[in-house]
Amino acid sequence: MKKFQKLLWTTAVVMMAMLGACVTINIYFPAEKVESVAGDIVNDIRGQQPSKKDNQSKSHEGLSIQIRFALGAASAWAEDVTTVSNPTIRALKEKMKARFQELKAYYQKGALNEGGNGYLSAADTSRLNLKEKRDLNGLVDAENRDRKTLYAEVAKALKIKSDQIDRIAEIFAKEWQKPVR
Repeated sequence: MKKFQKLLWTTAVVMMAMLGACVTINIYFPAEKVESVAGDIVNDIRGQQPSKKDNQSKSHEGLSIQIRFALGAASAWAEDVTTVSNPTIRALKEKMKARFQELKAYYQKGALNEGGNGYLSAADTSRLNLKEKRDLNGLVDAENRDRKTLYAEVAKALKIKSDQIDRIAEIFAKEWQKPVR
């Protein structure tokens, strides 16, 4: 009788472990898609074209995808080129493009700092006169408001939960921190 109870308990524990292993919550964050979108949006706002090196690496990347597809099992999810656009994002990009032309002089003077959080801040303003400081603060505030809205719109377009917007902003920060040409 004790052997039967022990066997029954062991079986129950194993079955519960197997059941627990079957229930997995996988929270997927599409970091690669966000990186791609961030690069495209930032380059568009700054009026920069991707470098030839980027284009060459993308063509090699496309070739490697084709080889993997031909030789390997087909994947349930496709590696697609993600372009994110809706009327709000397009309007934000246009506003930010126009503002960037004003911000560019402040970047060159070293008066702006791109934070790791995806937002802009004033840096060394000692060489600016009072009017320039006031203008700079207004530009920074407007830029940060638009960036916050942009990150939320990108999250919505990529179907990412709103609690992940800070993570999107950090990915964008890497693109914003690239040198201004």
